[in-house]
Amino acid sequence: MKIAFTGAHRVGKTSLAEKLLESLHDYLLVYEPYIELEERGALFSETPKLEDFSAQLEHAIETSSIDEPDVIFDRSPLDLLAYVYVVGGAEASKNFYMKVREAMTEIDLFVLVPIETPDVIGCPENEFPELRKKVNDLLEEWLEDFDVETITVTGTIAEREQQVLEAIIKLY
Repeated sequence: MKIAFTGAHRVGKTSLAEKLLESLHDYLLVYEPYIELEERGALFSETPKLEDFSAQLEHAIETSSIDEPDVIFDRSPLDLLAYVYVVGGAEASKNFYMKVREAMTEIDLFVLVPIETPDVIGCPENEFPELRKKVNDLLEEWLEDFDVETITVTGTIAEREQQVLEAIIKLY
């Protein structure tokens, strides 16, 4: 099963993915493109730019078709499309839309990790809270447009993990 976490930055996707891996030992965890590309030597702007998100989106699209049966993606292509849209506008994102739509067909379960109210993680000013909020709102809206099994998780990491494990059981 391919599981993709989706959500803005600083909502707990990576923490949840790593926690879930403790229960799903046979799964491969694919970290978000930012981390993978940075490890390969990519340099990103301190203030996020359209080019940064575009490069990450291309990588996420490419990675989504990985030939592994059981994978957890720390970030989905849809997330990065939302960042491209927020930073570059509709025109910048339309070039990627069909590629993202195709990449999403590879995913069996989307796990939306939204900003909770109250915000349990928080986002300091230097980590672009307005960008985070806009992306969060856009993802919540866009997920309705795709025919992909999706759950929204909330609560502690343990509660979120349990919600994902229950969804996996229902799908089998």
